[in-house]
Amino acid sequence: MSVRGFPQADASLPQIESPAPAPTPAHEAPRLAPPPVQASLVEAHEQWLAVYLPVQAPVASPEAQLTRLALLAQHFTPRVSLEPPDALVLEIRGSMRLFGGVRTLCSRLLEGCAAAGVQPVLALAPTPLAALAGARSGRPFSVRYAAQLVSALRPLPLSVLRWPPQVLERLAKVGVHTVGEALRLPRAGFARRFGVEQLAALDRLTGRRADPRPEFRPAQRFHERRSCTYELTHHEAIVAALAPLIARLGRFLEQHQCGITALHCRLRHRHAPPTQYLMRLVAPLADPKELQALLAEHLARIVLPEAVRECELRSGRLIPRAGRSACLWQPGEHGGQMRTESVDFIETLRARLGEQAVHGLKLTATHRPEAASEPAELGSRETGMPPWPAFRRPLWLLPSPQRLPESGGVPRHRGALRLLSEPERIETGWWEEEQVARDYYSAIDERGVRLWIYRERRAPHRWFLHGLWG
Repeated sequence: MSVRGFPQADASLPQIESPAPAPTPAHEAPRLAPPPVQASLVEAHEQWLAVYLPVQAPVASPEAQLTRLALLAQHFTPRVSLEPPDALVLEIRGSMRLFGGVRTLCSRLLEGCAAAGVQPVLALAPTPLAALAGARSGRPFSVRYAAQLVSALRPLPLSVLRWPPQVLERLAKVGVHTVGEALRLPRAGFARRFGVEQLAALDRLTGRRADPRPEFRPAQRFHERRSCTYELTHHEAIVAALAPLIARLGRFLEQHQCGITALHCRLRHRHAPPTQYLMRLVAPLADPKELQALLAEHLARIVLPEAVRECELRSGRLIPRAGRSACLWQPGEHGGQMRTESVDFIETLRARLGEQAVHGLKLTATHRPEAASEPAELGSRETGMPPWPAFRRPLWLLPSPQRLPESGGVPRHRGALRLLSEPERIETGWWEEEQVARDYYSAIDERGVRLWIYRERRAPHRWFLHGLWG
């Protein structure tokens, strides 16, 4: 049986060994070819298998197709890396003996690809980029020894490296069309004329430089359901039925060392459509007890059309858990972050009052206090404490400024006000209809309440109350 992309002569391949390259004689003149492969990289004995999808029938979602192939490839090796939009590479050195040799492994891989409706081209090489280049060339390409890699790459066209068209055009003008011709050019001149990135690609191609590849990680999510032995009509019974599912979710998150920020709950009924609820969290959470308590709070506000016959839980995207040390400063001081108790308190408020009732603040690019912030989703990167000098402003602003009476030019609010600060002048919006020109002061009334007031800079110079400090 012959495997596409592998010559028939490779039916019995020797053990994976990379002999040391022959030394260059002392009397020979310096060659323009790159230096031999470094021993530290050769000793790794990696074997990369490229799976290339040539242009065939148009595919609606190439990313989804590559993901399906990557999931299939993970049956043979855990080291799978995607090369969008039409290839992936596998490191199979540790899997060849397990599957009875490289040809058997490739045959089984091709059978799985045929079942998925694709016919890829395979290529084997000690480096991932060389395997990709060999597969893209469309020629039989199977290299087991690092010392034979350069000679096998020499006849390949430079187009298999997918360099920018302008670089390939400039190389063609000087008569360089193949990988071997590019390798014979002086390294310093090549980097100066055609780019350092292209020289680094040649080094990764021949194994002179390491070529680490990000491993493919499937998007794993928890999804389980449970049928009830009898119809559930009470909130406590529904929460008790969900408890085993939440416990398994907690073990699932502990195994993956991840947390979730979204949990989808579906309650099925006999006749009515399923009741669905999406619980969103401010911060990643993995503790099953906290998840159960929050879900119980959320479900308490739902009115069910019928009794529940089946419960289902589906988690959102998994978020890796990162250990964090406690902050030295208090929350809000010198950049201090929120404590765990603050997050729990916010989650409880959202569960009891609703997600729309509790939100964060996002700063906007304007100096007008009434428009300097707007509601934002909690947990987003845009929320947080406002920077200085907005830090001196109160967070409690009135819906609209309130006119203050005055006596002898002194503003009054339950008596005469005493100014505590120098004026902060805000004059902006002259290019818009909402032009403001104000002098803001921090003041205190007779009861000790601290207020934020301003005086108009234009006649009639009225005083207004705009905010209060807690």
